[in-house]
Amino acid sequence: MGWEAWTTLGLIAFMVGAMALTRISADVILWGGVSLLLVLGILEPHDALGGLAKEGMVTVGVLYIVVAGIRATGGMAWVVQTLLGRPRSVLAAQARLMGPVAAASAFLNNTPLVAMMIPAVTEWAKNLRLPASKLMIPLSYAAIFGGVCTLIGTSTNLVVYGLVLSETDMPPLGMFTITWVGVPCAIAGIAYMLLFSRWLLPDRQPAISTTDDPRQYTVEMIVEASGPMVGKTIEQAGLRHLPGLYLMEIEREGEIRPAVAPEEKLQANDRLVFVGVVGSVVELHKMRGLKPATDQVFKLDAPRSQRCLLEAVVSDSCPVAGVSVREGRFRTVYNAVVIAVARNGERLREKIGDIVLKPGDTLLLEALPSFVAQHRDSRDFYLVSRIPGSELPRYEKSWVALLILFGMVAVVTAGWLSMLKGALLAAGLMLLTRCCRVSEARRGVDWHVLLVIAAAFALGAALDKTGAAATIAGGLVDLAGGHPWLTLAMVYAATTIFTEIITNNAAAILLFPIALAASRDLGVNFMPFVAAIMVGASASFSTPIGYQTNMMVYGPGGYRFLDYPRVGLPLNVLMGVVTVLLAPLVWPF
Repeated sequence: MGWEAWTTLGLIAFMVGAMALTRISADVILWGGVSLLLVLGILEPHDALGGLAKEGMVTVGVLYIVVAGIRATGGMAWVVQTLLGRPRSVLAAQARLMGPVAAASAFLNNTPLVAMMIPAVTEWAKNLRLPASKLMIPLSYAAIFGGVCTLIGTSTNLVVYGLVLSETDMPPLGMFTITWVGVPCAIAGIAYMLLFSRWLLPDRQPAISTTDDPRQYTVEMIVEASGPMVGKTIEQAGLRHLPGLYLMEIEREGEIRPAVAPEEKLQANDRLVFVGVVGSVVELHKMRGLKPATDQVFKLDAPRSQRCLLEAVVSDSCPVAGVSVREGRFRTVYNAVVIAVARNGERLREKIGDIVLKPGDTLLLEALPSFVAQHRDSRDFYLVSRIPGSELPRYEKSWVALLILFGMVAVVTAGWLSMLKGALLAAGLMLLTRCCRVSEARRGVDWHVLLVIAAAFALGAALDKTGAAATIAGGLVDLAGGHPWLTLAMVYAATTIFTEIITNNAAAILLFPIALAASRDLGVNFMPFVAAIMVGASASFSTPIGYQTNMMVYGPGGYRFLDYPRVGLPLNVLMGVVTVLLAPLVWPF
């Protein structure tokens, strides 16, 4: 190898160490390395920046817009309630998550599937009071498990399929040819995660719990007569385990029912009294089937879908201080509605309209976003701030958003459009139908993830261009010494190693000719090597940069670099053992 190859390998080792031992953002480290390779002349500009135009990266970016439309219309609530349910433990939650995701990933590309599931799993974990770090890696790994089960489960399988057609005289692979090895690998992987993730996955809780918030609001909501909560129990409706919020009482036909049991069934027009922190109050307002008890919210000028929730602290010069919300005509004066009032943790038992406001009271308001700009410098309030993510879902468009999503999945699965074209069409329809606003689409794209994916493509190009990848891969295969089983194990190991540091497709393309030459030299059946490359190229568990879905869950799960090798290295070994032992039995040498 020349100095370019040694420099590339040394730089990659340095970057992996930096990500493992420092808290510097992964995109900063990786693009710093790519920039150095570009300055040294090892990479040309089109090699270094080519990843930004890769179809896979652009597809992920567009899918974030599709997901933003699902989230903005409340479609995620449907996914959570219908698919995931309400398990009572981390183990049960992982089982409920991994099974359906793996099954779906066998027929859907795993990258868009994970992109669509991340916000749903985030919301689900919050409602169940489970750490997201216990669920995000299982989500990514389950998608990878399912991807190796069919020919269309992952793009890597299709790449290998194309190489088999063009480089060999083997018959074409069928849809379920790889299933004989893929399904046992998936079963083994899911079993491993369920048995050992309790000890291997980190338990990352927020530094400040939602229950630490001193602002305790008392909020009244009414069960809509035509809503989906009528007839459900408190627990079935998802009102029992909201973090930092509890249901204190129900008022039904003038009768107060305190200490509500989880088996209590909700009836139309029940008035529910909650006490809790602002974050959970926001989630409460997004729930379908509940509406604020005050009718003032329906008298504001703009539709509810255009409003958000804000907090304002009453000053001693506020004209409504010293009088009740109703007498002060708060809605008329400020074009905003008081949803709840927090006063030093004190329980305010009056109805909202009867509360006499005092200086220092923190008001939870429903208003247009322009309220902040209009009153930020007003003497009426000490402080005005918008609550992030408090936009109310446009439930009336949820069926449109879900129809677009399922339509995208259908046309891509049928092969009528590529994943990129299907995602572009779906994203455009989300914007045209107003399921997603342009501002929401911009905020919904995770640029950090996209930059990391693009940098990974550049690093893969450097390894390939300098010859470092081919030299190392060939050396590993030579170590097998001519034994078919050992050669197969070496091919699998080399594929897995390179899929962790370059892209999965690049690893498959790199190892395919090496494996083909080795099988011809040995005079053995090439099909076990095909299976080993398919599984090995997809089985990226030990680094966040090896596979797109691993990088996508890195931030939402609050992970660190070393979390991946701790749980992923044993899983890599397990998948390798299953593949190397089983493939020659299915397709004898």
